[in-house]
Amino acid sequence: MRSCVACRTARPKRELVRVVRHPDGTVAIDSTGRQPGRGAYLCRESGCFDLAGRRRALSHALKTQIPADIESLIAAGPDGLAAPTTQPSRPDGARPDTLHNTITQGGAHGQE
Repeated sequence: MRSCVACRTARPKRELVRVVRHPDGTVAIDSTGRQPGRGAYLCRESGCFDLAGRRRALSHALKTQIPADIESLIAAGPDGLAAPTTQPSRPDGARPDTLHNTITQGGAHGQE
């Protein structure tokens, strides 16, 4: 669970938009939720985007000034951002190709 910096509502991470300050100081919208750096989260509601812009909540949470291009994305609201990526659907009965499907011996962490 993560909290929206605007409304302080706790929600699952996947329901929020992450804005990240990378270690080199650049600020970006993190569509994967896994980029390194300090992150701040916003609900996918236009009211939270407006409130975060007015209160400068992202600047405070990320401890840096937000660049104009990111501020314009925030001002555009959640519709201005790309839709969250989803896993492509697989045909019925298809199994994902993972390492776990090929292991035939041993257990987790070397336990047998």
